Amino acid sequence: MIHATLHQLEVFETVARLQSFTKAAEELSIKQPTVSSQIKQLTQTVGLPLFEQIGKQLYLTNAGEELLNTCHEIFARLDNFEMTVADLKGVKEGKLCLTVVTTGKYFVPRLLGSFCQLYPHVDISLQVTNHQQIHQRMLDNKDDLYILSKPPEDIDLERYAFLDNPLVVVAPKNHILSNQKNISLEELQPFPFILREIGSNTRKVIQKIFDDNKLDIQVRLELGSNEAIKQAIMGGLGLSVLSKHTLTSSCYEELCILDVKNFPIQESWYVTYLSGKKLSVVAKTFLDYLIAESINYTAEKQFNLAHTHG
Repeated sequence: MIHATLHQLEVFETVARLQSFTKAAEELSIKQPTVSSQIKQLTQTVGLPLFEQIGKQLYLTNAGEELLNTCHEIFARLDNFEMTVADLKGVKEGKLCLTVVTTGKYFVPRLLGSFCQLYPHVDISLQVTNHQQIHQRMLDNKDDLYILSKPPEDIDLERYAFLDNPLVVVAPKNHILSNQKNISLEELQPFPFILREIGSNTRKVIQKIFDDNKLDIQVRLELGSNEAIKQAIMGGLGLSVLSKHTLTSSCYEELCILDVKNFPIQESWYVTYLSGKKLSVVAKTFLDYLIAESINYTAEKQFNLAHTHG
């Protein structure tokens, strides 16, 4: 393998990722015969087939799977080396791969914006998805850092609670309970609820508090996004429990937070990464920044700011 070139490995990784010689040639801006030639030379160096074609579909062989994993390790090490060299020169530059659970989209971009102002040479890859997809990305070691409200227990993670995540009961502005104080859970029981999909952390929390009090919760709708839930509340379809971070200034003409006993439920946002993973210079810089700066992004501060402007 010492005779394999980085260019050959780059071509191989691109073909493996796109499962196509033609698409790889297009992405790399080279001719398809060049792709075929590079893969042929690499195959001869390895001494085993790297791909097999069944019909029109291209598949990796076992040797190809192992080589792809090795490519990822090599490219990651080279990226980290470049970041380290830049750091030694006094410059923070490189790429940060970050995946955030959907509710995090209400505050993470603001934190990223101020971070990028400090470190303009850092490129950000931001994925926003649900807990289930984040779990899979963790298993596949896809990213540097993950931000979510409930880190999985079945993956060995380094985790840091860095931001409050209060969960509140949200209702239409003109709801019958909107002006009442110290509302009990029993008083909420007659009203239908709009909840996130099964598996959502917010859904688990609200289900648990009702179960602990031996009360039933009427679930009228299950929706996959907080924005859809807010629209459904505005439409008079029911109440919901949402992170206070989701309540932006545009909500306050039509939504209100009910004063319910035992609410807000105090949860936290966590930034995590795989245990044993050596963070790049850029990832470590962002982690430190996130923990230090999150004091300026509490839900209460953002709520008060949005409420004032609303």
